[in-house]
Amino acid sequence: MSGSLDGIVVLDLTRVLAGPLCTMMLGDLGAEVIKVERPGSGDDTRSWGPPFLGTESAYYLGVNRNKRSLGLDLSSEAGREVLRELIKQVDVVIDNFKIGTLERWGLDSAWFETQAPSVVRCTISGYGSSGPKAGAPGYDFILQAETGLMSITGEPDGASMKLGVAIVDICTGMLATISVLSALRARDTTGQGQRTEVTLHDTGLLMLANVASNHLISGEKPARYGNGHPNIVPYRTFDASDGEIAIAVGNDQQFGRLAELLGHPDWGSDPRFARNRDRVERRELVDAMIQDVVRRKTRSEWIEALDGAGIPSGPINTVAEALDSPQTRGREMVTEIEHPVVGMMKLLGLPIRQEGTPATIRRHPPMLGEHTDEILGEYLSMSTDEIERLRSAGVV
Repeated sequence: MSGSLDGIVVLDLTRVLAGPLCTMMLGDLGAEVIKVERPGSGDDTRSWGPPFLGTESAYYLGVNRNKRSLGLDLSSEAGREVLRELIKQVDVVIDNFKIGTLERWGLDSAWFETQAPSVVRCTISGYGSSGPKAGAPGYDFILQAETGLMSITGEPDGASMKLGVAIVDICTGMLATISVLSALRARDTTGQGQRTEVTLHDTGLLMLANVASNHLISGEKPARYGNGHPNIVPYRTFDASDGEIAIAVGNDQQFGRLAELLGHPDWGSDPRFARNRDRVERRELVDAMIQDVVRRKTRSEWIEALDGAGIPSGPINTVAEALDSPQTRGREMVTEIEHPVVGMMKLLGLPIRQEGTPATIRRHPPMLGEHTDEILGEYLSMSTDEIERLRSAGVV
């Protein structure tokens, strides 16, 4: 069965995380992805280790499946000429160059309108093409800080804290995927491509979600709640006798069932705690009362009891536990693929499931320049001699 993006060709001019994640997702959905890399070094993340599998870093392997690699020196005019010809043959071009780079190479809007009018262009950057920081480079850690995410993450009396993964990069890659799919859908109607732009800055602000809305409505400074929730109580971690457990009470009916399960049914009707707004005002007291009871039993005992009462809960798993959980195995979210050099390798599975046009893993993360000759022959009809001349000149 074909993927939903079967027949769509994506030219991937990105590196590191946000862009490669976007193009990998498009590849998972069936698109043909051509990853353009500098000969000799390639994507920065190829060297971001340990750990390594053979000569490739785990970081690189995690976001570059379903692609072919073309080694191409874009610092040379000959390389840029190859790029221009390739763009005319594809459906989507995605880059995370410094703002204005493509324009300096002559690939501005006027060029696309005349030479590649149906091509969808997606630009991923730190701050975008407007505002006082337009064109400045962006880094996930810095954007987690600048957009306020770190100010609301961590313990109330502790330091501001970033998330354990580059979450702004990851979410930016997802938004970039959405923007490309949206532009392709518009092309179905108009026949014309368009330029889309996503930035780490805008993504970070979007991720503030309800916290941003709280501030915009109330004018109050958002606080840090550790593992708590700014608008719901109880909704946090608690210490059982053998480790942490997360409990999420989403409404007053669930709180009543929790109170009964904890042996204090009177809490559910107590006017101090019956409504969520009252519990939020008495956050410390409510959390302390619950903690005093939870510490008396094990995680598994509480999870079984909470599940039976219809109250959301879960253990605080390690990464190893999460990747080896029955649910992960049942969803096939860890899988294996054959790599031509290192043999079988493990990688994350497919998070998108479509019945009619299923996502698939068809290609291993490519080695640097692994598909240069076949791409140039397939898309530009270059002969072996022509490719060898480019290789001798250091262009590919």
